[in-house]
Amino acid sequence: MFSLLEFLLAALIAEISFVSAENVIVPGAAWTDTSGNIIQAHGAGILKVGKIFYWFGEDKAANSALFSAVSCYISSDLVNWSRQQDALTPISGTMISASNIVERPKVPLWLATANTPCGPYLYKGSWQPLDADSRDMGLFQDKSAYLLYASDNNQDFKISLLDSDYYNVTSVVSQLNGATLEAPGVVKEDNIYYLIASHTSGWNPNPNKFFSSSSLSGPWSSQADIAPADTNTYFSQNAFDLPLGSNAIYMGDRWRPDLLGSSQYIWYPLDWSTGSPQIVPADVWSVDFNAGTYTVASGQSYEAESGSLSGSAVILTGSSFSGGKAVGYLGNGGSVTISNVEGNGQGGQWIALYYTNADSTWRNTTVRSTVLVDQPNTGGENVVLSVPVKLNLREGANSLTFAIDQSNCAADLDKIVVYQQG
Repeated sequence: MFSLLEFLLAALIAEISFVSAENVIVPGAAWTDTSGNIIQAHGAGILKVGKIFYWFGEDKAANSALFSAVSCYISSDLVNWSRQQDALTPISGTMISASNIVERPKVPLWLATANTPCGPYLYKGSWQPLDADSRDMGLFQDKSAYLLYASDNNQDFKISLLDSDYYNVTSVVSQLNGATLEAPGVVKEDNIYYLIASHTSGWNPNPNKFFSSSSLSGPWSSQADIAPADTNTYFSQNAFDLPLGSNAIYMGDRWRPDLLGSSQYIWYPLDWSTGSPQIVPADVWSVDFNAGTYTVASGQSYEAESGSLSGSAVILTGSSFSGGKAVGYLGNGGSVTISNVEGNGQGGQWIALYYTNADSTWRNTTVRSTVLVDQPNTGGENVVLSVPVKLNLREGANSLTFAIDQSNCAADLDKIVVYQQG
């Protein structure tokens, strides 16, 4: 017999993407399904039925915020995903028409049911829970089921108990006044509940927070960071938090509002070894769900300042850079070539580019003149983030040139890390 999360698509819509035929998770890569198509499942929600994971999310292929479909993907390993029939599609004259916005969802509570996890789901209706505003939502099931949602014009955050059929809320069990939270998830660890959420800043990322309590009714602790605040949660927003043994998986979105369908999935281990949930910003990692473990891949680092500079490129200094140095003024005539990059000659290898971009907009850089890698703004010239690219490297020494043959400015390059996995 199916449980709540196998029958109910009430508030949580999911998105997750993975590169097909992979055995590793690479946050920020262009994840594809088993048919080679870009995964469209933003604002993730995950169900597990037997040995199969179901990933629901918003299909943004049309690069529009308007409702297109709630997609459904299945996987047995959380890495390789196969697209199934859409779980829900627009219905004219309702709150889920093609003229409406469905994000986790926003505004009214809507309900749809089905006999199988991927549906298709039968739309039942929309309303405001307890006659109050409801926006970004999540679900959490413990002994009972709860709706997590932003309310009161995004000012207050509420946790409400669902009825025995999971069709409606019965009462507010906890309310965080003035919290301005959205994109919520809850993880229970050692009998402590951890509420994980972002604040409200539109499509732009912000430092996501956690709150802890021994009861869903509260009281809740003061907020604390799940990642260094200046990284803005590694340029992502929480979507779903999947328990993994004594830890969890942070499943976030890296939104790109001008190209919503190209928004990326940022999945990281969420680790409790310090006593509180902290993101492990792994470039490449693997997961064994049955064992409840994760493994971070190791790679070989190559400093950009040790490369050969050309044109306008210059050496920069700063305490945030690996080794205290980086290469700036890349692009628009400036480039850097890193030599003796060891390859395995076994097909594509993942390479992480560590960079800074103090602009308010994204930059990009060429690699080998033909491969273009996007570089989101990092929030400051002293904040270093990484983005992945997959390249075919021949066995032995390789030379990689960055930012050549591009008229626009690339981000400052700190280092690259080359991985054997994947």
